[in-house]
This record gives sequence, structure tokens and C-alpha cells, in this order.
Amino acid sequence: MSSNRAVAAATGIVSVLAAISSGQLVAALIAPGSSPFLAVGDTVIRFSPQFLTEFAKTTFGTADKPVLLTGMAVVILLLAAVAGLLRRGVVLIVALGLAGIAAVVGAPTFGPVDLVAPVVALLVGVAVFVGFRRPARQDHTRRAVLLGGLAAVAVLSVAAGAGSLLVGGGYAESRDRVTRRLAAALRTERAPAIPADADFAAAGTPTFVTPNADFYRIDVALRVPEVRAEDWSLRLHGLVERELTLTFDDLLARPLVDRTITMTCVSNPVGGDLVSTATFTGVDLRSLLLDAGVRPGADQIFATSVDGWTAGTPTDVVLEPDRGALLAVGMNGEALPPEHGFPVRMVVPGLYGYVSATKWLVDLELTTFDARRAYWLERGWAQRAPIKTQSRIDAPRGFATVPAGPVRCAGIAWSQPVGIGRVEVRMDGGPWREATLSTAVNGRTWRMWTADFDLPPGSHTVQVRATDAAGNVQTEQRADPIPDGASGWPATIFTVA
Repeated sequence: MSSNRAVAAATGIVSVLAAISSGQLVAALIAPGSSPFLAVGDTVIRFSPQFLTEFAKTTFGTADKPVLLTGMAVVILLLAAVAGLLRRGVVLIVALGLAGIAAVVGAPTFGPVDLVAPVVALLVGVAVFVGFRRPARQDHTRRAVLLGGLAAVAVLSVAAGAGSLLVGGGYAESRDRVTRRLAAALRTERAPAIPADADFAAAGTPTFVTPNADFYRIDVALRVPEVRAEDWSLRLHGLVERELTLTFDDLLARPLVDRTITMTCVSNPVGGDLVSTATFTGVDLRSLLLDAGVRPGADQIFATSVDGWTAGTPTDVVLEPDRGALLAVGMNGEALPPEHGFPVRMVVPGLYGYVSATKWLVDLELTTFDARRAYWLERGWAQRAPIKTQSRIDAPRGFATVPAGPVRCAGIAWSQPVGIGRVEVRMDGGPWREATLSTAVNGRTWRMWTADFDLPPGSHTVQVRATDAAGNVQTEQRADPIPDGASGWPATIFTVA
């Protein structure tokens, strides 16, 4: 590429970087959810076909969002370079700007103020592009254009910092206040203390309670919504006798409970790590629904997040007296972490998260499954999603090499909400042996297991299966996560040397 063509391509890139930077900055100042760059990413997520969504989750796991944003950035910058090379490249710059506006307008939570950021981004992008392309500027050197690019990147950094300072400061203070309030609040139900022998962490299992920083995260949010508790409210409406609107203070004025619950993602493959346990603090959801008065026929609780994401939960499950469903406000002794739904989220034991665990909750509508279809239901997942009895091998790790002699195998099993009654392990296809189980905490949580084998040198395969407390054995039949969760017996190959 000649020097002139390189400068022309850089002109397009600088123009688009300036547009993205200004859009990010304006969004941070007036409406964080209106960033045109992130709105385009959200649109890609909303309209991606099922096979592509599953490919991204399976291939990239929790890194799927950074991969998406990086891919978007590469495509946008390539188009920007093409715009710089075209005689009428401003048309392509305008088209990119209009795409950002369309993505913002099409967002489920769009409001008129959200138009400001993408419109500013479009105007800045066009102005910078036209400014560089004016005849009087034809003698601009590559150095001048690249300096302009560096300036645009600097503006982008300032935008991110400004958003963090302007929005994140008050948000962090709100979380701190909630943590202090929860520490001082009375409970009508306390979670029992976790026994010392509730896990076999020394043998390789997780600790019984998952630290907040290690708790798995699966959602479709490219930007973690930042809603202060003081600004939050929940509308409970639809097929109820009494519509309710609750502020955060209203919620905390209700009886608070602590419940230790294991959560599981439906996308978890056999033997996967998308399962974690925490002690949640919140308000009993069943009691709240009974206060509102659920009308006959309301078979779905349609939950909506502040960013427009939706989930449909079977009403009859939540209304079970011993189910223990919560509107959670705390997690492991502190306010909910931002990425786990602060200030309020749903937690329904025994159901996969896509139908039960709405984060950043702002709306609950009692309705029917015929009337409303939630986000993942529209993408081919099952309407009802009870968690399947599953198990996992944590030690030895796959393809690990361990010393000859006694080998301790260890792992976890779960079957919320009934709990685990037995775990069996076999080596190299031999007979099943009953494993040693950790002390049970409650039926809503996982349970750890260990089994010892004397093994000769060579390659070995360990396999595990669990039985729930009601006597139902984990199925050997293999199934993919779609439409209602994976199944099959996990196995691990390792070497004794």
C-alpha cells in the first residue's frame, strides 16, 4: 500500500475511533446504556441464530463477550479503512453511524435521551472524516493522521475513565451502604453454619461456599448495568389481585432470610464448571406473591432485567412451600456483586438459571406461557427447566499424572432441590463402588465425594454417577445442553506413574 493510500485508510480509522470515543463519553455522562458500540453488540446477541450463540458459549465460555467486542472492533475498523480509501467514503461513515443509531433505538429499554450519544457519535465521525479530506488538508502526512488516531484513542480512554468516575463512584457507595444495612438487619431465617466436613477441598473439590469472585457468571450483558439501590424499584403486576411497586427500602422492610443454594447453568456440559454455591440474603418470593394474590391461570412469572433481558419461571414451582425462592439482595455476607445482579436478583433453587435467575431485576409480571415468551424460550430452549442430577470429577484432573499406589478420586454431585443420597465410582469399567460423601447441608446444595483406589502404573479411566435423595440415578444417556440441560456420566482419563 502506497503512503497516500495508507494515510487515506488511517483517516477513516481515525474518524471512526473519534466517533466511538465521543459516543462512549456522552453515554457515560447521560445514559450509560446508550453507547452505540455496545448497542450494536447487544443487537448481535439478540438476533444471533441459536447455533451461533451455542458455538460462542461452547468455544469461548465466559470469554464470549470480549471475543464478540474484539471481533466487532476489527470489522468496524476494517470498514473504516475502506471508507478512507473510497472517494465517497463519507457515505460509509454515515452508514456506520446510522447502524449505531438503529441499534440504540431498537434496544428493549430505549428512551428518547438515548438518542444523544449515537447522534453525537455520527456527527463527530463525519466531521473528522470531512475535515481530514478537505482539499486544503490533502498534504497531511501519515504522521499527522496517526497523531490524530492517538488523540482519538486518548479520548476513548478518558471516556471510559469518566464513565467509571461519574457513575461507578455513586454506585459503589450504594453497594457499601447495602452491605452495612444487611450486616445490621434482623433475619427471620438463618442459614445453618456450614460443617467443617461439608467439602473435601484438601482432596481437590471446591470449597463448599464459592467466593463471590469465583462464582460462575453467564449472561448476555455486554455492560454490567449500574443501578443504585436508592434508584431501584420493582413492579409486580399482571394476573394478581393487587399490583405492587416496591422500592429497595420497601423490600428490606420485609422479613429477610439467608439461604445457602447451589446454582447451575443449563449450558454446563457433563463434568463442567458452571456450578457454584453461595449463601444468599433476600426476601421470600413465595410470600411476596401470596401478598399480591396470584390469580388462577397465571402459570408464568415473567421477569425482566433493567437491560431488557427476560426469563419465564413456572409459577407453581415458586409457590411450592419448601422451594425457597428468593428475591436476593445479598451474597455471602455482602451486597450482591455488580456482575451478579446488584441491587436485586431472582434465585429459584432447582431450576436452571435461564428460567429462574434474572439479574438486575425490575419487573415481575404474572402471566401465561402462551401470552409471553422469554429470551431463551424464543431461542429453542425448554419452557420448564428442572436441574438434572449430575456429578463431576475434580481429582485427578484429566490427563494428569499421579504417583503409583493409593489414588484418591474426588468430586461433587448435585440434584437441587432434593439433594444427593449416594455417589458411585468405578475404575477402568470395573464394578461400581460407593463413594464417601461429605456431610449434607441441605437439598438445595451440592455434595462432595471421595473414593480411594490402589492402581498400578499406566493409563486409567475413572467414572462417576450420582443418585438423588429420592433414589433416582443419574442417567447414562448422553444429551447436549439444548434444550433442557446436558446429561451423561462424566469420566476422566489420567496416568499413574
